[in-house]
Amino acid sequence: MTAELALRAAAACALIYLFTAAQPPGLLRSLVKTASVALLAVAALLAGAPWLLAVALGLCALGDLFLSRDGEGAFMAGVGAFAAGHLAYAVLFLTRDASEPARLLKMPGFAIAGLLLVLGLVMARILAPRAGALKGPVLGYIPIILGMGAAALTLPLGTWAFAAAAAFMLSDMVLAAETFVLPEDHVLRRITPFAVWPLYWGAQAGFLAVFS
Repeated sequence: MTAELALRAAAACALIYLFTAAQPPGLLRSLVKTASVALLAVAALLAGAPWLLAVALGLCALGDLFLSRDGEGAFMAGVGAFAAGHLAYAVLFLTRDASEPARLLKMPGFAIAGLLLVLGLVMARILAPRAGALKGPVLGYIPIILGMGAAALTLPLGTWAFAAAAAFMLSDMVLAAETFVLPEDHVLRRITPFAVWPLYWGAQAGFLAVFS
């Protein structure tokens, strides 16, 4: 298998999953969802991309597998896998030769980082009273995803790394709103799966394009 073939297979799986995103959990649905990102990790390895990229993609694929199943245990395992994936991405960004943490103290990085901080506080305020027994993990996840976004700001904006990171963060926010904020019968629940998946998978494919 070549990197190009793995990428095409990943895109095909992602498209198939998009049409089943709103369906109940099932084995085939879980396999297609997981393969959509796992094949990106394979493509990264075959393309000679940084190993941390393959690790981050692999962790996200594992998170997809867990979150595609029902139950609080599967949800917690998925949150843990995605948190590890975000941290792997942050380390990847910060260890690039082009990474300059001083960009966070200069415009526009300083302004964007400030917006991320405000966004994190707003998310915590909204989710804390609604997350129930999952309050601790949910609140702990917020600084991790925003930290990944801040790490992406240390890279030149022209690399599109932050654009992919922003899409990843937005997909998490929409998913959090669907899980904890929107009532079960809310009309927006009909479309949130079709918003989350393109943002999320597009972010993973974007990271692959940037770093390979």
